[in-house]
Amino acid sequence: MKKTISFAILHFSVAFSITYLLTGSIVIGGAIALLEPAVNTVVFYFHDKVWKNIESKQAQSVAIAAEPAQLAN
Repeated sequence: MKKTISFAILHFSVAFSITYLLTGSIVIGGAIALLEPAVNTVVFYFHDKVWKNIESKQAQSVAIAAEPAQLAN
């Protein structure tokens, strides 16, 4: 949990710093620092679902490809 918290702090800091450097606004930097990680979390959820689907299909393909070899034994 400590690693997750430290990463969240790092993520907020980077988002704020980059936005502040680009805009010069503490308010916009703060808003982006809060908004971007929240959006990123939702996007990651769907990204993870897509990858699990891809991995599942790959595992099925490997299992199907291995079936003839198992039948021959």
